[in-house]
Amino acid sequence: MKYTDLADLPTVVDITTAARALGLSRTYAYHLAKHDQFPCKVIRIGISYRVPVAALLDLLDYEPEPG
Repeated sequence: MKYTDLADLPTVVDITTAARALGLSRTYAYHLAKHDQFPCKVIRIGISYRVPVAALLDLLDYEPEPG
């Protein structure tokens, strides 16, 4: 995922999308989430994991370009 793609993310993304933004494999991301070690906030909904984009952007120290 490119840095410029981060601005187009919705409010919440699945764990796979968050993993792509962090450069992690899907399998490793699920492993981290399952063991409460994912590097940012993860919300578990049933058997699904969702990541708030605000937490992801904060972790990546993302600042949108003005304009």
